[in-house]
Amino acid sequence: MLSNIADTLVPAFGRLSVTTDPGAEPAPGSIIAANHTSLADPAVVIAALHRVGIEPVIMATAGLWRVPVLGRALTREGHIPVHRGDRRARAALDLAARALEQGRYLLIYAEGGLPSRRDAAEAAPGDFRTGLARLSERTGAPVVPVGQAGARRVTSGSAIKQIAGLATAPLRRPALHVHIGAPTVLTGDSTVRTARARAAVTRAWRIAAAHLAEPAALAGQPRSQAWAGNRGGGEVPPVDEGEAAA
Repeated sequence: MLSNIADTLVPAFGRLSVTTDPGAEPAPGSIIAANHTSLADPAVVIAALHRVGIEPVIMATAGLWRVPVLGRALTREGHIPVHRGDRRARAALDLAARALEQGRYLLIYAEGGLPSRRDAAEAAPGDFRTGLARLSERTGAPVVPVGQAGARRVTSGSAIKQIAGLATAPLRRPALHVHIGAPTVLTGDSTVRTARARAAVTRAWRIAAAHLAEPAALAGQPRSQAWAGNRGGGEVPPVDEGEAAA
């Protein structure tokens, strides 16, 4: 249901394009890690994944399960509520591991929340929590880094700006871009795994943001290297893994 809703809504609110790394064909039972910048980006990422035949189980804040109709649909489709700061948080990892063992794709936002800044500009992913690293170590599942950019152009900022952004987006139809990276198997301890995951998602975000000519992604890069071509690959801009892991 969520994939069908996203397919319907996202084209009405923006112009979505998708690129992939060469060989980026996620196997069933993969963890999909995406950057989180806006209330709109889950729909953007879900619509992009649906284009390549992926309908993921989503780990999301438990508050969504209190929304009438939506909560029942999320439960019915096997999505996983995350109770942050609660002993039930461990149960979410158990459910996630079970979904991966069943061959489901799992979408996780390792930053654990939205950035506090109010502007609509892009910025590199924030610090990752350790849940992704612990889940990859527990299951051995490969991680597929996904970078999205443009969702903040749909909605971001204060509550008033959020509402105004959503109301005007169908008229503005801002450009949205999602880049799907090649799967990687994380190794090392929890700290190293977390840093490597963040570096991979940062690289995917940089490619997505460069497609939209976002200054944060283009800084310090030749224009010819600042975008990833069309879907199916192309020249990929580098990312400083030390900076991404800082």
